[in-house]
Amino acid sequence: MTDSKGHLLLGIDTGGTYTDAVVYDERSRTVVAKAKSPTTHHDLSIGISGAIDAALRAAGVSPSAIELVSLSTTLATNALVEGSGRPVCAIIIGFDDDVIERGGLRAALGGDPAVLLAGGHDPHGGERAPLDLDLLAKRVGEVADRVDGFAVMSQFSVRNPAHELATVELIRRLTGKTVTASHVLSAQLNGPKRAVTAILNARLVPIIDRLVATTEQTLVDHGVHAPVMVVRGDGSLVSADFVRERPIETILSGPAASLVGAAHLTGLDDAIISDIGGTTTDIAVLRNGIPLVSTMGATVGGHRTMVAAVEMHTHGLGGDSQVRHDERAAGAVLQLGPRRVIPVALAAAAHPGIVHAALDRQLAADPPSDLDGVFVLLLDRHRTGDLDDTERRIVEAVDAADGHIVTAATVMTSASRQRVTERLVRRGVLQLASFTPTDANHVLAGQHTGDADAARKAAQLFARRRDRLGRAIADDAPTISRLTVDTLVRRSAEAVLAAAFEHDGLPGDTVQSRAVQAALGGHAGVSRISVGLTTPLVGLGASAPSYYPAVAALLGTAAEVPHDADVANAIGAVVGRVRISHDCTVSAPQIGQFVVHAGDGPVVFVSLEAAVEHATDVLTARVRRDMEAAGAAEVEIATDWHESTVEVSGTPMFVEGRLHVTGSGRPRI
Repeated sequence: MTDSKGHLLLGIDTGGTYTDAVVYDERSRTVVAKAKSPTTHHDLSIGISGAIDAALRAAGVSPSAIELVSLSTTLATNALVEGSGRPVCAIIIGFDDDVIERGGLRAALGGDPAVLLAGGHDPHGGERAPLDLDLLAKRVGEVADRVDGFAVMSQFSVRNPAHELATVELIRRLTGKTVTASHVLSAQLNGPKRAVTAILNARLVPIIDRLVATTEQTLVDHGVHAPVMVVRGDGSLVSADFVRERPIETILSGPAASLVGAAHLTGLDDAIISDIGGTTTDIAVLRNGIPLVSTMGATVGGHRTMVAAVEMHTHGLGGDSQVRHDERAAGAVLQLGPRRVIPVALAAAAHPGIVHAALDRQLAADPPSDLDGVFVLLLDRHRTGDLDDTERRIVEAVDAADGHIVTAATVMTSASRQRVTERLVRRGVLQLASFTPTDANHVLAGQHTGDADAARKAAQLFARRRDRLGRAIADDAPTISRLTVDTLVRRSAEAVLAAAFEHDGLPGDTVQSRAVQAALGGHAGVSRISVGLTTPLVGLGASAPSYYPAVAALLGTAAEVPHDADVANAIGAVVGRVRISHDCTVSAPQIGQFVVHAGDGPVVFVSLEAAVEHATDVLTARVRRDMEAAGAAEVEIATDWHESTVEVSGTPMFVEGRLHVTGSGRPRI
């Protein structure tokens, strides 16, 4: 083991299924060693520790030789896709009651409370109505015990954040709980959409804070004393402390890191990159060696946000997607995802005696049940504080079992108890294990990370399920496994093609048209129909070699699954740059008056030049301050000014201008 320092960096990616780690030599631009460890959701430190241990051991380096640690994660993305996250209350100021029905706000709330109050500002930052702090305190007190955090959105807070700032101060003083102010996350208009972003951020604070704290402590325990960076959704890096207040910016962190890693690994300028994980498949376009960044904000789990992120198409389709069959169909019609479950092959690796005994017993039983091959595990006992009697009995039954795992039939003894169990799964208290594409891949010898014999038994049980005519949907385990993998390949091809259509300005649902479906199905007739890609398809993820050559063949293009594709996320995490941007608006409420909306309140000038100079000074100082906080070593500043004018009597008249200031630099080592 060597203690010499050679610009060694440690990249970590905490995904829904595996935690990856790489030791990367920045000087030679090579991967020294890589390792994987199962992500342990009940205690993230176990998976992180396992990956770090294995990577350092394989590299043969001392922990003290690591000069920088960079972390990417899919936990935030997965939480939004799966509809999990902590309960929050939205404080909405200056809007009518019908705002809840706009911008996807009701869906983002998902039944959590919202408090609507008078107040807010006009487009130029003037107060429209005073904020009643006494009423605010009363309403906050009524909901504080039911939520873990708050999200605050005020009308035109990007032009004057005074009411949001006052609300944040009051809530923190009264409750001590985390509060997200919408103007901190985005300088764009569109209050409802900004509220959605703030709500999702508030939900994610405990998830990302737990991940960052666990990672930092695990590194200290291993003797690694180096700065910790986190990948944001646009592929940039920021310090761990910086991201704690704005975890929403880590949505698509893992996919963004994978794109940066893919560009680094392949050297391709133009490609479509598809990264398949356990929970999701993330698809993006690489142009001129740079991932495209969405100007509209990232959409994840059906929620449109205002978070700058790579232009990513995220689908609830992965190797660990739950496989279901359509009971209304004749024959086997399989449905995959969006729920992630534990593959039976992995459950058996952790609990071999329990799982195999149950599978053998179910294979010997007749008639078969749709609960055969399904297990329930206790995921997080810390979330069991607010349960009703039925929920508590189910959780206690799982907790009392050997290994905290039971067959689904043990607790899902009725339709009502099945619904309750499903609810506990959605809340992150319990987790299911059942047949997945990962199990199918084990049966077909395409994967060897778990218990292949348990996977075969689970596949055989799934094959015995009945269609609407009462017939078994497949003859044996290999047949249902091949059908499962073929279904994943077809759905993956459709997802990639939909992303390509949208990039070209076509509706993504064009892929569901009869003509496109016929082309993908190999239509042969009087007409000739073909559809595909004009650029290579890069497959990333541990299971990519099993699926993506077939996906590319279906789309008529070349497949590239680079060496180290299984840890592209972790590689991308350490080769990125720190990048911070801030925007502000200069408005003109009347002739000869220019208002800068760049600080805690509007500032008025009598000349445009003075207004732009002030805005540039304020934003540049803010960018430099945030770049320092985000962990940048040196800062390069770039400014971009756009103004809108109208012509009045042949003379252009200024209406509004927007200033964009960006800082970039490599992390401090």
